Amino acid sequence: MIVTILMDNGFEELEAMGPIALLRRAGLQVDIVSVENTSVTGRFNVTYSPSIPMDAYDFSKSECLIIPGGPHHTIIRKNQKVLDQIHYFTNNKTIAAICAAPTILGQEGLLKGKKYTCFKALDADFGGEYCYDFTVTDGNVITAISAAASIDFAYAIMEKLLGKEKAEEVKASIYYDAKKLC
Repeated sequence: MIVTILMDNGFEELEAMGPIALLRRAGLQVDIVSVENTSVTGRFNVTYSPSIPMDAYDFSKSECLIIPGGPHHTIIRKNQKVLDQIHYFTNNKTIAAICAAPTILGQEGLLKGKKYTCFKALDADFGGEYCYDFTVTDGNVITAISAAASIDFAYAIMEKLLGKEKAEEVKASIYYDAKKLC
């Protein structure tokens, strides 16, 4: 199964790297797609190269579109091709957005009547029910609050696409449920 993470320069690295690594650990193919270039650099200068330029990518093969937050959200919000894909995945497949990225969905009217979360300071009246939680899944829309939720965000995506059992298996493989014993 293929999932797509869509980024532009200025994405939040933790919100991309954590999910990419965990989803690949679960056996998903994660395609890294950039809005325009063959590489994309995050806000703390981590670069993914190569990435697939959006115009060269076949989104129809993907089951889930993932959008990390970060300063790039204001750039991609203005790109009609990005918005077209966001609408397509929200209406037909699965979409997952973290931190500032869910505000794009909200500004597009895609959170109306849905439970969601996003970076609290960026929450506006998006017509849904804001939940102060690490992750919120409502139907095919998965949202997460901030970089601190990156791991839980990946598991929410994993559970939606592969089931709870697979998510639990991957959690156990990295000792996600480890308790302090000393």
